[in-house]
Amino acid sequence: MAEAMEILFVLIPLAIVLMVVAVVFFLWTVKSGQYDDLEGPAHRILMDDDDPLIPRYGQDENKTEDQTTKEG
Repeated sequence: MAEAMEILFVLIPLAIVLMVVAVVFFLWTVKSGQYDDLEGPAHRILMDDDDPLIPRYGQDENKTEDQTTKEG
């Protein structure tokens, strides 16, 4: 029976150390913003990113010139 009790002197501190490491890791992830936006990445895939955000006037002018030469 004494041998079974000795293992508790190892397991209890080991469990406490693992718990402290898990809590510290969880607090670090919360502080770094890992859980701030859970729905954003799921909705971002549905956004239409085909159109450029900044229009390029040089390319738009070339498209209109090409269209006028093809039509005419």
